[in-house]
Amino acid sequence: MALQLEVLGGAGQDNALLLRVTTGQTIHRLLFDCGEGVLERLGRAEVQALDHLMFSHLHMDHIGGFDRFFRTNFARVSKPNHLWGPPGSARILHHRFQGYLWNLHAGQSGTWYLHDLYPDRVETVRLEAGEAFAVAHPEPVVPRSGPFLETADYTVDALELDHRTVSLGYVVRERARPRVDPAALAGLGLPPGPWLRELIGGPPEGDLEVNGQRLDRRSLRAALLRPIPGEAAAYLTDFLLDPATLERLRPFLRGVTTLVCESQYRAADLELARRNHHLTSRQAAEIALAAGVAELVLFHVSDRYGGAECSEMLREARSVFAHARFPEAWPLV
Repeated sequence: MALQLEVLGGAGQDNALLLRVTTGQTIHRLLFDCGEGVLERLGRAEVQALDHLMFSHLHMDHIGGFDRFFRTNFARVSKPNHLWGPPGSARILHHRFQGYLWNLHAGQSGTWYLHDLYPDRVETVRLEAGEAFAVAHPEPVVPRSGPFLETADYTVDALELDHRTVSLGYVVRERARPRVDPAALAGLGLPPGPWLRELIGGPPEGDLEVNGQRLDRRSLRAALLRPIPGEAAAYLTDFLLDPATLERLRPFLRGVTTLVCESQYRAADLELARRNHHLTSRQAAEIALAAGVAELVLFHVSDRYGGAECSEMLREARSVFAHARFPEAWPLV
């Protein structure tokens, strides 16, 4: 499996993160925030294929492009629509759905689940296109003590951050993948071959033919397969960094490969960043260093800065954490 990350939107513009979890057989698509214009680079089919939209919070620059997402998917039947955000998101989004004239909705399909993420629970309402999204049907409250979304291929967790409102940071983790231990294979005197793919991807129980022998799958899996941790990626934006927050971020980001983190201000504007509950590029680098991530991608840069100042911001970040960069599509050094 692999995680593919694409920052949408340019420097000084609204940004979002499109994250694809690729298994070889399936591609899961997760979108984090949906600012103005961020979906312009995506074709209609790609927008329709999005599995989940996760908001950090609902300030304008993080939801300004939602109309495109909604227009494309409001009556989607291939899969339900899942929107996640901090407490109060479902109420705000329901009002957004009601900001249109619905007189041609009879017979329309399309189900939407709006999830409010609390530290200890998930509260959800369901809305139906065929009802003109008029009624928010309560779903059972789900207790939460870890990842709020768990699938066979990945999990997603969230952490509350302070932006004078709750701003959620997210971590996506691939599930551990089984790999064959070559030493164990040699120790059993078994030859490599296509049967190993069947052992990994096939049913966990029953017999498997190996070199003319019928062998027990469960015993083979226990003897030969070792779990290999998957990749992990984090999305952090719009929050005040203080010592207590940094300490909460350390365990949350443990094992993260790539951190996508806001870099709203340069170091010289630290006081402005603090007043507005944002980060400087140097602070983003301090988080990356403290958490031990492999790579830092800076985004969500203020439009007050030109190219030279953005280059300076990158140098400031790299003075703390060498493996910092801007998104590949940004024409910045």
